[in-house]
Parts: sequence; C-alpha cells; structure tokens
Amino acid sequence: MDAYFNDLVALLLSVVVFFAYQWHVNRRSRIDPHYSIQQVINAARVAWVETVMKERRDILAVQTLRNSIMAASFLASTAILLIIGVLTLSEQGDKLSSAWHALNFIGHVAPQIWLVKLLAMLLDLLVGFFSFAMAIRLFHHVGYLLNVPIGSHDFAQPVHVAAQLNRAGRFYSIGTRAYYLLVPLLFWLFGPHFLIIATLLLVWVLFHLDRSPRRDEDLIG
Repeated sequence: MDAYFNDLVALLLSVVVFFAYQWHVNRRSRIDPHYSIQQVINAARVAWVETVMKERRDILAVQTLRNSIMAASFLASTAILLIIGVLTLSEQGDKLSSAWHALNFIGHVAPQIWLVKLLAMLLDLLVGFFSFAMAIRLFHHVGYLLNVPIGSHDFAQPVHVAAQLNRAGRFYSIGTRAYYLLVPLLFWLFGPHFLIIATLLLVWVLFHLDRSPRRDEDLIG
C-alpha cells in the first residue's frame, strides 16, 4: 500500500473533486430550477411531449426519437470498441507500462498498478455502455407511448410519457459523464499528477457546459 500511496491519494482526490462538483450543481439546481442545462432540457422534454401528443405531430416524434436513438447507439457501439481496446492494452501491460510511465515522477510503475488503472477505465466504459443501452430501451418505449391517444389509459398521459423520456435522458447523461470521466482516467496512465490536473480541467469545462445560457455573455458566446 505504501508503494501505491500517491496513486490512491490522487484517485481519491479526483473522485472527491468530481462528486463535489456534481453536488454543487444539484444544490444550485434545487434553488434555481433553470441553473443547469439538464434542468432546462427536462422542462423542454415535458413541453415537447405535451405538444406532440395533443397536436398529434407523429412525424416530428419519429424523427426526434430516431435522432436520439441513433446518437445513443453510436455512443454505445463506441464504448464497446473502447472496451476491446482496453482489454487489448491489458494483455500488453508488461511491455507498455514502462513506456506510458515515462513521465510518472511520483507514482508507482509496477505492472499491477497499470492493470488497476485499466480496470478503472474498463468499469467506466461498462457504465457508459449500459447507460446508453438503457437510454435506447426507454426511447423505444416512449415511441410507443406517444402514439397512444390521450386519456385512453392511465399511462397515456403526457406527464407519464414525459417522465419516461426524462428517465431516458438521465441515462444518456450518465453515459456522457462516463465518457467525460474517461479523460482523467486515461491521463492517470501517465502518472497520478496528470490524473489530478485532468480532473480539475474537466470540472472547469463542465462548469461552463452545465450552466444554462441565460446571461448575455453566454448568449453572445
């Protein structure tokens, strides 16, 4: 454990920083429902479902859901390809660990820690794959629910259909977050200090991406 102390501390700090940021976004979103772009999109989905079901815009519904399913399918397929790539790297750990750790000044360079880093990347990609797969499943369900006449069944209410659509959107967001987290984990292969730096940069980027563009400078930018 002493040999891996720097890597474990870097991993713990990165996890704390990322989840502290997520807690900050959730807290601000409870105070201001339109603080994050996710909350705005959730409200937009509810309004979209009500419009589609009341005005029977079937073609619009099919096209929009098709785009969402295609995007989720592409990202899920990409996750599978990346998983295969990570498994390939794990088979060559003895040959590649020393080369990838050329800039590692404070971490351990043993093949065991290399496999731990690859395992973390593999778990992250698996979370992304299953999240996108669940999003595809729920998008398909929404496609059937949208075509049911309003009021014909208890589940054929716009609020229920919108809840399913927002659930699919949450799984899509989790998968996207998994892709974002893959960047710090990739830099962890070069050393624990790169993991911390990449996590801080990721949080800074997400801070600007997650805010809803309501300010004048956001709209102009």
